Amino acid sequence: MKKRMLFIYNPRSGKGQIRTKLADIVDIFVKGGCEVLVHPTQGVGDACRTVLEYQNQVDLVVCCGGDGTLDETAAGVLKSGGDLPLGYIPAGSTNDFASSLNIPKNMLRAAEDIMKGRHFCCDAGDFNGRTFVYIAAFGLFTDVSYETDQNLKNVLGHLAYLVEAGKRIFNVPTYWIKADAGDRKLEGEFIYGMITNARSVGGIKNITGNRIELNDGLFEVTLIHPPKNPLELNEIIMNLLSANDNRSSLIENFKTDRICIESGEEIAWTLDGESGGSHSFARISIQKNALDLLIDTERLK
Repeated sequence: MKKRMLFIYNPRSGKGQIRTKLADIVDIFVKGGCEVLVHPTQGVGDACRTVLEYQNQVDLVVCCGGDGTLDETAAGVLKSGGDLPLGYIPAGSTNDFASSLNIPKNMLRAAEDIMKGRHFCCDAGDFNGRTFVYIAAFGLFTDVSYETDQNLKNVLGHLAYLVEAGKRIFNVPTYWIKADAGDRKLEGEFIYGMITNARSVGGIKNITGNRIELNDGLFEVTLIHPPKNPLELNEIIMNLLSANDNRSSLIENFKTDRICIESGEEIAWTLDGESGGSHSFARISIQKNALDLLIDTERLK
């Protein structure tokens, strides 16, 4: 008996490459024994709504797009009860989550891996009641991704983010926050913070540290103090890029399954590269093994 698949894709992600690959991708799914319902996203929130609409009519969900499309689709899967297996074909500008799982950039190979049907239970995050897949962040450049024009992303790729980031490099805000992670409590001034379940952020692998497991029930927390001079700024950058666990004193780095972050002012957050709104209090917790992903588990070794 054929399985029914809901295939959601963002026609604008990346350089719109899905348009030339769509027929081949659907053909792979049909040959793999699936009856495929194809849905191109119509705007913000549409992927989540579509999963909820068809949750009782399909056996699995596959999405194709950037991290934002994945975020919305995963939110729909979790709201539906979390029982639907989820496949992901990356087609965005950065695709950090796909990189963390070694999902092929080649869209047809990613589709073939999904049809192999190997299940991997992956953690997800909860941010004040809202699901995110791999990162919640505030501060320096966190709004670059969702404020960068999609057409510019399509033409320039990663360079588009650099163009947007370059506009504000000399005007970096700082935030006084209190962070409570149970046995770890911090208070101080920070320019950036990220709570992650990923091996790649911003296209940079191992920036969150080594020995990252995506199903261990723990986040990696990285909080960066403001540098006082160019030498300290260079120290921060070199430490983040060094892929080792010997962090600078300007960087707070630890693991936890939950954290509360409080500030005297509202701070803009980004969740999986999309706007997460402004908050003066954020309660962030892990959802252990919440997502049932269809991937080639051999690539994780």
